[in-house]
Amino acid sequence: MDQKTSSIFGKKIVKEAIRASFMKLSIRHQIGNPVMFVVYVGAIFTSAIFAYSFFRQMPESHGFILAITLLLWLTLLFANFAEAIAEGRGKAQADTLKKARRDIQAKKLKSLKDRKDFCMVSSARLAKDDYVLVEAGDYIPGDGQVVRGVASVDESAITGESAPVIRESGSDRDAVTGGTRILSDWLIIRITCNPGETFLDRMIDLVEGAARQKTPNEIALSILLAVMTIIFLITTATLLPFSLFSVELSHQGEPITITILFSLLVCLIPTTIGGLLSAIGIAGMDRLIKANVVATSGRAVEAAGDVNILLLDKTGTITFGNRQAVDFITAEGVTAKDLAEAAYISSLSDETPEGKSVVQLALAKYGVEAKNPDMLGEHSFIAFSAETRLSGIDMCGRQIMKGAESAIKAFAEKQGSGIHKSLSDKAAEIARQGATPLFVIDNNKVLGVIHLKDVVKPGIKERLAEIRKMGIKSVMITGDNALTAAAIATEAGVDDFVCEATPETKLNLIRKMQEGGELVAMVGDGTNDAPALAQADVAVAMNSGTQAAIEAGNMVDLDSDPTKLIEIVEIGKQLLMTRGSLTTFSIANDLAKYFAIIPAAFASTYPELGALNVMHLATPHSAILSAVIFNAIIIIFLIPLALKGVKYRPVSAPKLLRHNMLVYGLGGIISPFIGIKIIDIILNMFGLV
Repeated sequence: MDQKTSSIFGKKIVKEAIRASFMKLSIRHQIGNPVMFVVYVGAIFTSAIFAYSFFRQMPESHGFILAITLLLWLTLLFANFAEAIAEGRGKAQADTLKKARRDIQAKKLKSLKDRKDFCMVSSARLAKDDYVLVEAGDYIPGDGQVVRGVASVDESAITGESAPVIRESGSDRDAVTGGTRILSDWLIIRITCNPGETFLDRMIDLVEGAARQKTPNEIALSILLAVMTIIFLITTATLLPFSLFSVELSHQGEPITITILFSLLVCLIPTTIGGLLSAIGIAGMDRLIKANVVATSGRAVEAAGDVNILLLDKTGTITFGNRQAVDFITAEGVTAKDLAEAAYISSLSDETPEGKSVVQLALAKYGVEAKNPDMLGEHSFIAFSAETRLSGIDMCGRQIMKGAESAIKAFAEKQGSGIHKSLSDKAAEIARQGATPLFVIDNNKVLGVIHLKDVVKPGIKERLAEIRKMGIKSVMITGDNALTAAAIATEAGVDDFVCEATPETKLNLIRKMQEGGELVAMVGDGTNDAPALAQADVAVAMNSGTQAAIEAGNMVDLDSDPTKLIEIVEIGKQLLMTRGSLTTFSIANDLAKYFAIIPAAFASTYPELGALNVMHLATPHSAILSAVIFNAIIIIFLIPLALKGVKYRPVSAPKLLRHNMLVYGLGGIISPFIGIKIIDIILNMFGLV
């Protein structure tokens, strides 16, 4: 994914957002937001009153009615602009993704038996369960699962990462994405979706906002705002008969007008959060996309903010998934260099990840001189067999072998030697740590042990510590035995672990936690993780994983980084914090508007209300205009905060509530007093009222 996205107020985005702001003035769009729909109706009514004022004398001047009318329309446009600017950022990202979507000529196989027997078809004509051949230099025509072959794939168009990745059949890295390119070798791929339903198509829809649905919390807040709007609507409606009765009873002053009533109503209903609510939700999805994570729903993003348990699959998530050599332990009388050289030579032809790691360790840590097979003289490599359980090299009668303790012991006994007890004890200690000891023998002399372990990914312990600070418990799930699981869990720094876990174990564990009221997140990449991912509240599948895992998750991490969940949780919490903070601010800043409009509306009838004019606003009309102007422009000022989000801090809910009340509650009360007074001074300075 292209990380060089446009700035919040980029020229192109702003230009398109301004156009979209006017397009969104349709009744079909406005009726979806109850708060702004009231403003919409008010703008229509005041526009009609302004037109009517040319035919009949009105209590207010044409200029005042026109000013209120324009301000109400501007309030709507500013709210539309906030939503459009958020959507514009998503569309800018979608344009980048669309460049990766292309009509590719695919090699559709007629039979799996012969990969040379194919016909050329357009990728748009491929259907689910078709098989295609993709060779070096070809683009993958659609999302699919590798059924044969192994190849290096360039996924930079999707992930933004320049380093190629390996995709192979029969592994947890068998899923491929349409639009990516094969760099080497070949793959036979089973297409897993129909045209228009690819991962790339879903990404484009999501970032454009086309597939975004309101989340439960967003719906609940919308209902609350609608209820508040109805209450204020009823309250404001009763003020007109009250005003008429008061004037008739006191024989002084003028009754309140429809224009002022609409001004009061618009200022009192929560227009600030009503205008920004949609933009906050869209921006949350946008921030997730920037983190290279695609969510299939806003519900998942929001749920991430409330997660309190994280389940991590061990293999491929916490660890690299392949045992790697980390140390050489020598027998008595053997130097580390001698053991390293013997291990190196015996592993030169070993193409397994373990064998390659032995070669790398010997070269990097022990300074063994690099050799190619031609430098070894006459020799033959001995491949691993199930019968001997050994592998190594035979150099004209000199045999250097490596294998498990029992296999090496049997080999040594045939040579008239054995394994010293001290070395067996060291090997037993390695096994107790959850690692694997691999013995090395040179003819009849046991040289030592290679320490193999499933290596924990760098930085995972520190990242899990951050998760703990957020109040989230981490649990590692693995199929390993208890000894190995305990060792890995300690090294990784997880809070708890579940060993010897089957897919059913994982699924039942999540269900049990959810029944206890927990909100569970899971990270996984394998087919065996799919049932648990489908059950979890927040399910993050690795893009490097299987197609089954990707389809089961409600989020896909394009970088395949298990610690990415920390960013996901932060984005979810930031979304909830931003919505809560701006709601607090919106409701709090209504207080100042009471002190501006109520005295202005009723002071002529009840002079005593002049005492509420604590801001000492110049005139009633100036007070009303200042309040309505502030009510409109505050939306514009808060757009950057709605899009960027409130800065996340890992604190408890009570402390967060106190902070919001202090900063956004108190700020929401104070800022309108200052803003309305400044606007009042400017209006009177230039004689605009």
